[in-house]
Amino acid sequence: MENKAHAMAAGVFVLGLVAVLVALVVWLTRDDTVRNIYELSTRDPVSGLQPQAMVRYRGIAVGKVASIDFDPKIKGNVRVRITVDERVPLTTSTFATLSYQGVTGLAFIALDDKGESQVALTPDNQNPPRIPLKPSLLSQLQDRGEAIIGRVEEATKRINTLLSEDNQKRIADSLENIAQAAASANQLTKSLDNTIQTGLNPTLKALPPLVERTKDTMVSVKGAAGDVSRVAKNLNTTVVRLNAQDGPIDRLGDGTKSLSQAVESFNNATLPRLNRVADDTSRAVRRLGRAADGINDNPQSLLFGSGGVVAGPGEPGFASPSPARP
Repeated sequence: MENKAHAMAAGVFVLGLVAVLVALVVWLTRDDTVRNIYELSTRDPVSGLQPQAMVRYRGIAVGKVASIDFDPKIKGNVRVRITVDERVPLTTSTFATLSYQGVTGLAFIALDDKGESQVALTPDNQNPPRIPLKPSLLSQLQDRGEAIIGRVEEATKRINTLLSEDNQKRIADSLENIAQAAASANQLTKSLDNTIQTGLNPTLKALPPLVERTKDTMVSVKGAAGDVSRVAKNLNTTVVRLNAQDGPIDRLGDGTKSLSQAVESFNNATLPRLNRVADDTSRAVRRLGRAADGINDNPQSLLFGSGGVVAGPGEPGFASPSPARP
């Protein structure tokens, strides 16, 4: 009897210990969070998404995936039911995307909101509201993959056409022509250097006499500068008289109308005469220039005339004058 009593006590102790452990596990795993049910419907594949997968709102875990099945309302779509903490501020502009965790390939539901609406999304567990599931980046790449591949193929064809044998030959010919042009340019540069060296030396030798002549010319210019200064003084005096009150300028302003009327008659009658006078003047100026050149070449012609100079006493060719007759 005593052995049976010990066995019964041990059994009761074990059962009590198991009950305590179960109660401890239930207490530790209890979840008092109130969650609301929402639905997602999409035609895109949800590969990697499993029930009890995490639901995150801007990176924060706020719920889990409750179930994954076919959508009875929209044929061909997949319906995903999620439970979300009631404290999450979901609005009518909230949307979901399918994201993946690192390299494991496990998918989870990511909720986000761009703030386009401030109207709260009203929960209803009997008829759960639907949150739009937007395509993920991977889905967008898959949708655009064909177009990208087509463009890559087209670019490859163009590159092959560009690098065809005919084009390669043309490129080689162009490079050869460029090399020949560069060689011709170098030869031309050398020729120019030689020409400059051989052509500038005589010019440099002729510079000193030219400088001396320039000095003489400057002396003449200085003499002419005095005349110019006197003319400038006379011009200043004339300007003062012209600007005086009731002077020619004022009278000119009064006679502008008469002048405009006289312009027509001037153009018709006087201008041709002035042209003839200008031609005569230009001829006179040319003659004066030739006379000035003659004076510069033979300044003594101002004293002795254009004929030869009579030799003086002691000079070759001097002839004493004959005595005067009584």
